[in-house]
Amino acid sequence: MELMCVKVIAIEKRKDFRGFEMADRPRFGPAGIPPGFRAVKATLMDVPGLLREEGLDAFEYQAVRWGVKPQIRQSDAEKFGLKARENDVLLSLHASYFINFCGDKETIEASKARLIACATAAQWMNAQIVVFHPGFYGRKTAKEAFASCLEALKDAVENLKSLGIRDVKLGPETMGKRSQLGSLDEVLGLCENVEQTRPVIDWAHLHAREKGLFKTVEDFRRVVETVEKRLGTDAVKNMHCHFTKVEFTDKGEKCHHIMDETEYGPDFTMLAKVIAEFRLNPVIISESPVLDVDAVKMRNILMKELKGQKSG
Repeated sequence: MELMCVKVIAIEKRKDFRGFEMADRPRFGPAGIPPGFRAVKATLMDVPGLLREEGLDAFEYQAVRWGVKPQIRQSDAEKFGLKARENDVLLSLHASYFINFCGDKETIEASKARLIACATAAQWMNAQIVVFHPGFYGRKTAKEAFASCLEALKDAVENLKSLGIRDVKLGPETMGKRSQLGSLDEVLGLCENVEQTRPVIDWAHLHAREKGLFKTVEDFRRVVETVEKRLGTDAVKNMHCHFTKVEFTDKGEKCHHIMDETEYGPDFTMLAKVIAEFRLNPVIISESPVLDVDAVKMRNILMKELKGQKSG
């Protein structure tokens, strides 16, 4: 199957997410403040400028420990958003780890509140998407857990609309453990049925969940084609992604590894070939133990691939 977007010679740049030009280029950045930045005592406001110095242009703010209220002041979030815009750094936000849309009623209601708090802060800082983990199967069947998550997510979106939060997308993430709701099929199913959502493709999670899924370029290509087939060209053209090397067991993801540890997969070069082949412009967030270092390495690999494609 040939992707529709491979036939597009020139994509018209469109203003989306309140001013950022989407479909302009692939973007790379870290999930959270890199260790090296912390070592020099950089503040959150310093981060966009430091990323720009490294040639990076995306950043995923970590709100992973938040409760049911934003844990950043609106004024600080807005200031951070302006700093990001000044340095051409596209923002996303990773929501609380304490979200579980497959639990009991009380857990689901608290999870909605946490997700809404994160989306509120995302709007303040001009972040384009809120990444979240959908939940755990627990004692429910996969079908029951999906139905529970679908209903809760629809209600969360309606709550966001009532609050006037319509530009921030909610991004269910593919998950790396088999106990978690978050297969590729489940994430795409949520996005097919819920407005204001976009899939978050965590390539390491898919690799671990399926016990070493990505062995060839075709394995990556198959995922890209599946996303487009089910959600359309725009969804695949501007995918929000996570990437790192990963170690796994029979139960799925165990821990992350750096790019130089070649005994672990997946291989970013293979994904870079698919990105170049189909002219995709994803946001790729590094979740490596050396966040920005590996983000730069991935950027350089893709640049080399794109240059080779043009010279070829």
